[in-house]
Amino acid sequence: MSDAKQLKAVEALDLLYEFEREPVTEEKLQPGRYFAGLFAGEHVAGTEFVIGALFVSWGVNAYDIFVGLLLGNLMAVLTWTFICAPIAVRTRLTLYWFLRKVAGPTVTAIYNVLNAFLFCILAGCMITVSASAVRVPLGIPDQTHWIPTDFRFVIVVVVVGAVVVTLAILGFKRLSQFSVVCSPWMFLMFIAGAIALLPASGVDIRSWGDFWQIATDKIWTGVRPDGKEPISFWHVAAFAWICNLAMHGGLSDMAIFRYARSYWYGLYSAFGMFLGHYLAWICAGIMGAMSAILLQKSITQLDSGSVSTTALGMSGLIAVILAGWTTSNPTLYRAGLALQAVTPGWPRWLVTLIAGIGTTVVACSPFVFTGLLNFVGYYGLLLMPLGAIAFTEYWIFPKIGLTRYWIERKGGSLNLPALLSWVVSIAVAITLEKTGILHLFFLFVPVWIMTSVLYIVLSYLMGAKDVSPELPEKIPTAETYAGSKKANLDTTRKEKPYNDPVLIISGLVAILSLVICLAFSIWVFVSGTAEFRVNLETFHKILIYPSLAYFISGTIFVIRRDKEVKT
Repeated sequence: MSDAKQLKAVEALDLLYEFEREPVTEEKLQPGRYFAGLFAGEHVAGTEFVIGALFVSWGVNAYDIFVGLLLGNLMAVLTWTFICAPIAVRTRLTLYWFLRKVAGPTVTAIYNVLNAFLFCILAGCMITVSASAVRVPLGIPDQTHWIPTDFRFVIVVVVVGAVVVTLAILGFKRLSQFSVVCSPWMFLMFIAGAIALLPASGVDIRSWGDFWQIATDKIWTGVRPDGKEPISFWHVAAFAWICNLAMHGGLSDMAIFRYARSYWYGLYSAFGMFLGHYLAWICAGIMGAMSAILLQKSITQLDSGSVSTTALGMSGLIAVILAGWTTSNPTLYRAGLALQAVTPGWPRWLVTLIAGIGTTVVACSPFVFTGLLNFVGYYGLLLMPLGAIAFTEYWIFPKIGLTRYWIERKGGSLNLPALLSWVVSIAVAITLEKTGILHLFFLFVPVWIMTSVLYIVLSYLMGAKDVSPELPEKIPTAETYAGSKKANLDTTRKEKPYNDPVLIISGLVAILSLVICLAFSIWVFVSGTAEFRVNLETFHKILIYPSLAYFISGTIFVIRRDKEVKT
C-alpha cells in the first residue's frame, strides 16, 4: 500500500473517534430518537427468547410475570434516569475515564479489564444466539454443550461475529441507526409470533378470560418441570431490576448517556425495558410454551432458533439474528471503550477489533448462553460496587465535607478505600449468596448501601477530608478539548428533509409493511384451531415478504432522514 493510501486509511479511521478519553462536545450531542432506538434495539434481543422461556421453566405463575415484571422494569428505568444519566450528562465522560478520576489508574485498570472481559462474554452470548438461528436452515444440530459438536457452527459464529465487530467499530451513530431500523420490526415479531402460536393451545380464544386460563394452565403454571420450588413474585421483580445492573446501577451506560442533552433522556430506557424486558419476555414465554406443545418437547430442550422458527418460519431466523446483533454491537462497543484505559495511544477501532476477535472465539462455545442467567447476576454484582463508589464520591462527598476526586488531587495512583470497599463488598455478597442468606437477585440494594458506607468511612479515615478542593482538576473540559482537536470534529449540519417525497413514501411503506405482518398473525389467531397448522405454514411463507419490504423502506427512510451536508 502506498504512503498516500495509508495516510488516507488512517484519516478515515480517525473519523471514528468518539471522545474515548475526553468529554463529549456540545455539537456531538444526539437527539432522543437515537436513545429510544438504541435501547429498544439492544433490549429486544435474542436473549429475550432465552429469558422468556426460562421464566416458564422456572415455574413462575401468570400474575407474578405480568405484575412482577412491571415493577422491576420500572425500577430499572428510574435507576437509569436518576443514578446513571445525571453523572453522564454532567461529566460527558465514559465511566472508564470518570472512574480514573475517582479511583485512580490502578483500580480503574483492574475494573476496566474485568469489565471488558465480562462484556466480551455477554457479547459472545448474543453472537451465539444469532448463530443458533443461522444453523437451522443449514441443517446444523442444536448446540447446547460446552463445546460445539459441528464445525460448521464455528464457521457460522465467525461470520456473524465479523458483522458485529464491524458495526461496533463504526461507532455510536451507526449503532443507533442500525437499531432504529431493526427494533420496530423485531418487537413486532415477538408480538406476531405469540399471537400466531396461541391457537396451538387447542383452545379458541374469544375473551380475556380464555387467554388468562391458557396463561395459568399451559404457560406460566406455577410448577417447575424439574420439581424444584418455583421462583416468587419478588424474584421476578428483582431479576427485571438487576438484569442490567452493571449498566444502570454500575454506571456503565455513562458511555451512552454522555451523548444525551438532558439526564431526563434516562427515561428512554423505558423503550428497552417495557418493549424488551416486559412485552418481549411475555411473548417469548408464550412462544416457548406453545412451541413445546407443537414439537412435543420439553421447553428446556428448545433453543432460540427452534422457538423462533416454529413461530415465525424464516422471518423468525432473521429476528433472532438481528436481535443478537443489536445487543452484541453496543456491548462490544462498551468493551472497546473499557479497554481504552489500559491501551494508551491505541485508537478505539483497533481496541474494539481486538476485543471483537476474542468475543467471537468465546461465542464458538455454546456454554455462554446456556449459563446466561447466573452469568448476568454475577456480572452485575461484580461491577456494581464501583458504580456505587463513583456515585458516592460525585454526589455525597461534597455534601459531607469530603473532597471530590481527592486521590487525583493528591496525585495518587491507587485509591485504597475504593479497592478495599470493592473487594469487601464482593466477598460479603458472595458469602450471603452461597450460604443461602440472600438470593443472588436480592443483593443489589444491600451491597450498594454497604459499599457506599464503607467507602465514606475508609475515605474519611485515609485523608479525603484533608485534601483541598481548591486545586485545579486535571481533566480537560469539553470546550478546551474542542479547541485542541478541532480538526477531528465533524462540522456538519443536518437537513430536515421532511418534504422529501422519497422520505415520505419510504416511511409509509415501512409502516404499511409492519401492519401487514401483524395482520397476518391476527388472521392465524382468529382462524382458531380448526386449520391451525395449515394457516401457520401459510403465515410462515407470506411473512418474509412484508418483512423484506420493511427493511428496504426503513433503511431508506433512516438514511434520508439523517442525511448530513458539509458546511
